[in-house]
Amino acid sequence: MSFFVELWQFVRARKKFWLLPILIMMVVFGGLIVLTKGSAVAPFIYTVF
Repeated sequence: MSFFVELWQFVRARKKFWLLPILIMMVVFGGLIVLTKGSAVAPFIYTVF
């Protein structure tokens, strides 16, 4: 959890708020990859793309 606190402090201190949408999309796609690996949700997620 300290990684996220340190990342947030970096974004606030350096005023790099444009990084937040990139990081959020990386987390979303990472979660989709984890969900699709051998789960029953996989066919439904594949139809989205």
